[in-house]
Amino acid sequence: MTTYTRTLACRICGAEIPLGPSYVCEECFGPLEITYDYDAIRREVSRERIARGPRTLWRYRALLPDIGGAGSPVVDLGTGCTPLIHAERLGAALGLNRLYIKNDAVNPTYSFKDRAVSVATTAARHFGFDTIACASTGNLANSVAGHAAKAGMKAFVFIPADLEEAKILASSVYEPNVIAVEGNYDDVNRLCTLVADEYGWAFVNINLRPFYAEGAKTLAYEVAEELGWEAPDAFVAPMASGSLLVKIAKGFRDLVRVGLIEPKAVRVNGAQAAGCSPIATAFR
Repeated sequence: MTTYTRTLACRICGAEIPLGPSYVCEECFGPLEITYDYDAIRREVSRERIARGPRTLWRYRALLPDIGGAGSPVVDLGTGCTPLIHAERLGAALGLNRLYIKNDAVNPTYSFKDRAVSVATTAARHFGFDTIACASTGNLANSVAGHAAKAGMKAFVFIPADLEEAKILASSVYEPNVIAVEGNYDDVNRLCTLVADEYGWAFVNINLRPFYAEGAKTLAYEVAEELGWEAPDAFVAPMASGSLLVKIAKGFRDLVRVGLIEPKAVRVNGAQAAGCSPIATAFR
């Protein structure tokens, strides 16, 4: 089975290790990222081949962490290929002729998290995990619960104990195990790191983070395809940790690297709500 996914490589020191449920470099503690055989992808992938693919994010399978290779099963709820809406009136008010809004609220569990979790759950199943888990404050819990149900895996979602009940109401439909933790999200995340090591569970945003993070690239792929295989001048995305911006930028670079779009300097911008804007505040 053909796969273009190669290794995990440290973003800091460049050390490489085989693909597996790892997220931090043992040499320098830097973050790990997926590497690909871009030359092979360039030879094999075309706009026409992508157009013949499924109407989900897996139409870009060659550019995603595809450990099992073409033909191996993926965990796909039907995520992706969401509408790109030409916001003509809003654009006119802002003085923009071509303003588009990407509506990822129509994904299966109603957020862009489905992109990342579909890729991470597929990797988890390939690595032989029977339990998938996450630390979450809402959207990610919903997505993990939904994908676990699809894959026939057990799901554990860890949340702050004071989280509003409405934020995980959708998760309950899939009957995951919900663990409320006293403390804030950072406390929850630290506990999950310990649990991942102790129980050998697949945490999408911890030991599967390199695979999870790659799913966000498909936002860039879809926007370029929907614009007639052209990159936009600028892209504005919401920020929590800011990782979404990094992967969107990488997505456009990927498309240039494999010859699917012409080179273009895309301005990738992040936005945060005024009530919770630590990154925006730090850049002021």
